[in-house]
Amino acid sequence: MNAFTPLDFGVLLVYLAGVTVWGAWLGRGQTSGQDYFLGNRDLPWAAVMLSVVATETSTLTFLSIPGVSYLGTLGFLQLTFGYLAGRVVVSAFLLPAYYRGDLSTAYALLEERFGQGTRRFASAVFMVTRLLADSVRLFATAIPLALVTGWDYPVSIVVIGALTLVYTYLGGIKAVVWVDAVQMGLYLIGALIAMAALQVLTPEGWGGILSSAGEAGKLAVLDLSLDFSVTYTLWAGVLGGGFLTMASHGTDQLIVQRLLTCRDLAASKKALVGSGVVVIGQFLLFLLVGLGLWVYYAGRTFGTSDEIFARFVVEELPAGVSGLLVAGVFAAAMSSLSSSINSLASASAYDFWAPLAGAEGDEARTLRAGKLFTLVWAALLVGGGVLFIPLSEGNTAVEVALAIASVVYGGLLGTFVLAVRSTRADQRSAIVGMIAGIGVVTAIWWFARADVAWPWFVPIGTAVTVSVGWVLGRGSPGPGSSGSQSGDSPSDLSGDSSSELSSDLPGNSQPT
Repeated sequence: MNAFTPLDFGVLLVYLAGVTVWGAWLGRGQTSGQDYFLGNRDLPWAAVMLSVVATETSTLTFLSIPGVSYLGTLGFLQLTFGYLAGRVVVSAFLLPAYYRGDLSTAYALLEERFGQGTRRFASAVFMVTRLLADSVRLFATAIPLALVTGWDYPVSIVVIGALTLVYTYLGGIKAVVWVDAVQMGLYLIGALIAMAALQVLTPEGWGGILSSAGEAGKLAVLDLSLDFSVTYTLWAGVLGGGFLTMASHGTDQLIVQRLLTCRDLAASKKALVGSGVVVIGQFLLFLLVGLGLWVYYAGRTFGTSDEIFARFVVEELPAGVSGLLVAGVFAAAMSSLSSSINSLASASAYDFWAPLAGAEGDEARTLRAGKLFTLVWAALLVGGGVLFIPLSEGNTAVEVALAIASVVYGGLLGTFVLAVRSTRADQRSAIVGMIAGIGVVTAIWWFARADVAWPWFVPIGTAVTVSVGWVLGRGSPGPGSSGSQSGDSPSDLSGDSSSELSSDLPGNSQPT
């Protein structure tokens, strides 16, 4: 067993200092909220693609996904099939709607179709969800730092939050995206180093690892059962994972904000669909690391599955290498946390503050308000990470975070479906539908989660939201809409929506 050496600390400190200074430098010359939150809509698609992957996977991939295969099989991969399919659907239907207008947040689309109340309600739901889910992510990052330094979890969480805040506050979205791209490369290198180490540290290398895993049935990927209580089945993966991704990448400001920084719609589509391909390879890589750890530790029981890979990195790898992999953990964590802080601040500034303060179109004031909201959300996320500590025992953080998001994502996605595909729904029915969708899924989670696995939450919530919104809708036009409104059906979710939205999303409007 190796201790974390001065060389390891040196590697880690150089990384932390370097990324903080570089991120702050990238934010020079910002004069408006559009610069700070959208990078002047001029970022290259490849950088945005890597930022999307870094944002959505973060420390939970680095630490928790190996724990999933350590305790189970490769069945988690079934979700990635749906992840890719969901991205294709978003690129075909929602991205064109965003790019037909000059929108600053995902929820501005809802205002154009339904009204300001729907925009604010959906944005508030996003904020609560992001606060809860990303507090879990932040806690997961504190695990290796606590192991390395001996600090308590609260201290570790505060340190990570403070370092991330510096470059996020100073650099804005441009710093977030470019630092994300570099950080993603770092933690993928970390995973490859771990695989190389397991080749050396296990008696028969990867041949023996795969042989042992195969004999134990841990190489199984597909589960064709129709048991709704099983988390990782093909049907839950394709349908549940697909709906989850349509919600997370089509309605969540965390991801949509990145897609809006691209130069045009074509670039945004490449960034989104390309990220789906990268994610499949990334999940496979970390799941294989988990199988290697299962052989190395001979199936030993740990206090929490999120601790397994972190302990291996800190205790078993050579001097210098441990520092590099812990830096990879920080890279994953900081990319996700910085993205969350910036997206929450942008939603606060554009969806709430600017209309209430009479500052719509005043980008200088929006920039100042956005930086203030950046400080507020950083503090709230750190506090949330600390509060999650007593709830962590016996749970895999990645599953907790995904379950939290799944409870509300169906309501959000259903509302966007109504906005893009239904001419019958109005603001009242859309909001009631969203509440109903979230309420039904919350009830399932509270009373029947042993019978219904979390991947099914989003499809159920979406179906309830769309159905209620359609039934209660009166076919009244939303703000800015024109033309007659015809009754449709909740199953009318395909086809070209441009005729319905073209008048709703004028290209020469002020950013909303």
